[in-house]
Amino acid sequence: MPVTVLLVDDEPLVRAGLRAVLEAQPDIEVVGEAADGAAVIPLVRRLRPDVVAMDVRMPLLDGIEATRALLRAVDDPPRILVVTTFENDEYVYEALRAGADGFLLKRARPAEIVHAVRLIAEGESLLFPASVRQLAAEYGDTGGNRAARAVLERAQLTERESEVLRLMARGLSNAEIAARLVVGTETVKSHVSAVLAKLGARDRTQAVIAAYESGFVAPG
Repeated sequence: MPVTVLLVDDEPLVRAGLRAVLEAQPDIEVVGEAADGAAVIPLVRRLRPDVVAMDVRMPLLDGIEATRALLRAVDDPPRILVVTTFENDEYVYEALRAGADGFLLKRARPAEIVHAVRLIAEGESLLFPASVRQLAAEYGDTGGNRAARAVLERAQLTERESEVLRLMARGLSNAEIAARLVVGTETVKSHVSAVLAKLGARDRTQAVIAAYESGFVAPG
C-alpha cells in the first residue's frame, strides 16, 4: 500500500511542487490538498492520509493550531510533517510542542522531501538536532516549564532510560545509541518505547521537547 499524503499550504505553487515530487514515487500517493489549516480535520476524516504535510504559516488557521485541533479531534491521527521556509522560526518550535512529528524546509531537495515523508510515515521522527537545540534555546521555556518538570519527575526514568533520552535529544538514531551504549538495537528500541510510555509522549520529538522544557537536557 502506498503512503498517502495530504498537502496543506496556502501557496498553490508549493502544493504543486510537493505533489510533483511525491507522486513521482511509486510508493507515495497525494490524496488531497488544502489551502488552510481550517480544512484539515474534515479532509483527514474523509481521506484518512498517513501523513499531513502542513505549512506552519497560513492566514486563517496556522499549522500550530491546526496540529493541536487535529490531535484533539481525530482518533488515530496521521503523522504531521511541518513544512516551513525558515528553520529558526518560533512557529516551528510551537508546532513541535503542539505535537508535530518533525519539520521539513521548503527549500529541501526532492530526495530529502521523499525521505522525510517515508520516515514520518514509518513512525520515526524527523529531527534536525542542531536546529531543535537552537529553537529550544531561543524559544523554549527550558527548565522553567513546571508541567514538563512534573512529567519527568513522575516518569521516574531508570538510569539507562535517562541516558537513552539524553542521546535521543542529541539526535542519535537507535543504531547510533546502540553503538554508543554497546547494546543491541532491539534493546534500545525497548528503552525508547519505555521512555515514550513513561513520558506520555507521542513520539521521539515530543520526548525530546519534554527533555528540553523540563531542564532535563540543556539545549546549549
